[in-house]
Amino acid sequence: MNKQHLETVRKWYPKALTSIDTVNRLLDTIERELGLKPHQLMHADSMCCDDVNAIQYPPRALEMLGPFHLGGLNGFPFAGITGMNAFAHHVPENGAVIIFYAPHIGVTKEGVIGEIHRIGQRENSACCGAAKGALAKLIKQQIIEGDISALDFQMNTIEQIFLHQKDRILSAKNQIYEATEVMYEAIDDRIEVLVKETHYPCKYVLVVGAVFINGDKDMGSFCQYKKFDCINLQTKERSSLLNAYYL
Repeated sequence: MNKQHLETVRKWYPKALTSIDTVNRLLDTIERELGLKPHQLMHADSMCCDDVNAIQYPPRALEMLGPFHLGGLNGFPFAGITGMNAFAHHVPENGAVIIFYAPHIGVTKEGVIGEIHRIGQRENSACCGAAKGALAKLIKQQIIEGDISALDFQMNTIEQIFLHQKDRILSAKNQIYEATEVMYEAIDDRIEVLVKETHYPCKYVLVVGAVFINGDKDMGSFCQYKKFDCINLQTKERSSLLNAYYL
């Protein structure tokens, strides 16, 4: 990994690491703090279904069980309570579940945010395309309050999320950056509700929120963690492992 690429990404996300390093730190922190190995971890992710996320998915994450995919466009957990309950019943009883969620956004080698150069294409394309599409409609005032169609349910949901934060997004110095922050908060809120409403037959629930950053085709991917919480299901105590992760 070219250090220059990481520095380019860090102009937008100062605590970003390569996605490989984030998974290594995740698994090392869990083993150090909780004594659990990857085969004791049932992993769910709530990430965008964009193919670039599959291409750039960190291989070491596959040492965990799963992943169970909760996310649709831009990482919102459209699988809902049914998906979360199904996933919860697959966890080893002496282990933990990890729920990783993240909207994604592109950063090019030149530092342009909201797009990437994909494999086999001459020009850059939007990343996340759904977020940029919803932002374009927000700017043009084309989003109607409550307008959600069965034919485009996921996109319409993102549009409504942006509409409810219209002033914040449109007044931001960088609108696609701010829209991604809004999306993270919406995903985080929904994940917390789903976790609260789900029974997990294991020791711990690990709630890990981030922004996943796609680079150009020869850059790889990056990630900046925002939350790394551990819920002890026996004591009901919740603690943050974020400082331990960044050691």
